[in-house]
Amino acid sequence: MAGDTIQRHKEKAARLLGLDQLEAALAEYEQVVKLAPDDGSSHQRVAELRERLGRRVEAVAAYEEASLAFARTGQLLRAIVACKGLLALEPGHTRTPRSLADLYGWQGPSLRGTASQPQKEFAPLPDGRGPAAGMPVVPLFSQLGREPFAAVVEAMEVRKVPMGQAVVEEGEHGASMFALVEGRVAVVRHLEGGERRKVGELADGSFFGELALISEGPRLASVLTLAPVVLLEFTRERLAQVMKRHPVVGQVVQSFYRERMVENLLRSNPVFTPLQPEQKQAVAREFELREVKTGEVVLEQGQQGDAFYLLLRGRCTPYHVQADGKERAYPPLREGDVFGEISLLLGKPVTATVRAEVPSVVLKLERAAFDRLILSQPGMRGALTRVGTERLQRTAKLLSGRELHDGDMRV
Repeated sequence: MAGDTIQRHKEKAARLLGLDQLEAALAEYEQVVKLAPDDGSSHQRVAELRERLGRRVEAVAAYEEASLAFARTGQLLRAIVACKGLLALEPGHTRTPRSLADLYGWQGPSLRGTASQPQKEFAPLPDGRGPAAGMPVVPLFSQLGREPFAAVVEAMEVRKVPMGQAVVEEGEHGASMFALVEGRVAVVRHLEGGERRKVGELADGSFFGELALISEGPRLASVLTLAPVVLLEFTRERLAQVMKRHPVVGQVVQSFYRERMVENLLRSNPVFTPLQPEQKQAVAREFELREVKTGEVVLEQGQQGDAFYLLLRGRCTPYHVQADGKERAYPPLREGDVFGEISLLLGKPVTATVRAEVPSVVLKLERAAFDRLILSQPGMRGALTRVGTERLQRTAKLLSGRELHDGDMRV
C-alpha cells in the first residue's frame, strides 16, 4: 500500500540523515513528496537538505512547495515557517506570501482607517469575508489583505526553543508576541509567597504575549516549553515599521488584542465561567469601548456601581478613602485587569475609587446588560452572590488585580 511505502521511505531517510548521508536522505524524501504531494513536512525536509547541500535555487522551489502544501492542508503557521526559509534565501520573493494571503487573508472590501484618519483605537473590525472557502480562520492573519498579510509574514522571525526552557519570564519587560507553530508550553505565574503555579497549557496554533504589542509593562506570566517548540515572533518594533506602510495592521492588532482580553476574562473569571459558550459570545458583544482621560474617576467609592470594567490600555489606580479622609492607594490595575463587579454582584456601593493615572481605554459592560445576560440565568444570582461575598472579604487582593485564576493566560 502507498501508505506503507511512504512510511518506509521516511524511516530510511531518517536513518540516513542520522548517519549524515545527506544525498541519500534527500533521495528518500524526494520519493516521499512524489507519492504524497501534500506532505508539507517532507517537502520542508527536501528544502532543508537541498539548502545544506548548497543547491539554493532547488531549495527555494522546495520551500515554496512546502509552504503551499502546508497551506492547502490548513496549517498556515507551518506554511509561514517554510515561507520564511524561502525568504532567507530569496529576500525579494513575493509570490508565496501573496499566495498564502489569497488563501487565508481578508477577502472582503478594504478595512476602514488610513494613516490620516485611523479607526478608533480598539474598535471592533467590521464584519466581512475572511479566508477562502474551506480554509480555517487564523487569528490576526484572516483580517489582513494581501499586501499587509505579506508584510507581517516578512516581519515575523522563526525561533526554536528546546524542551524545558523559558520563552519569556514573568516580570521582564516584553516586546514580542508569539505564535506557537509546533510543541507545547505551560503558562506559569507566581503566587504571593513566591510559589509558582501553572495556570494553563498552550498547544500548536496558539498565540501568546500579545499584551507586549500594546503595553511596555512587565510580563504577567512565564511561558515554559514542555517539548521542543517552533515559534513565530512578532516584535513591537517590527509592528511599528509595518504600520508605517500598512496602518490597517495596527487596527487589526488592536482588535485582536481586544478579543483576546475579553476571551481571557470570560474563560478565567469566576463571574463568567458558569456561562455556556453561546452566552459568553452574547456577553462579549455587549462590551462597549470607552476612553478615559488622565485624572478621570471611573468608579467612586460609596456610589452604586454602574458597570463591570476591563482595562485595555493605560493605568488606573484604586483608592480607599479612610474615615479620616486620607486616601490609601492600592497597586495600579494592569491591562487585562477587571474592576467594578463586586457592586454589581452584591448590590452594594463601590468599595473603592478607581481613577485613571494616564489616558486609558476600558471596555464597559453596563449594569443592564450584566443583569440581563448573567444574573437572569437560573441559579446564577445565588452562585455569584457567594463569589462576590468571598471576593469582598479579599478586597485588597481584588483591587490590586493580583488574584490568580486558572485559565488566566495573559503573558
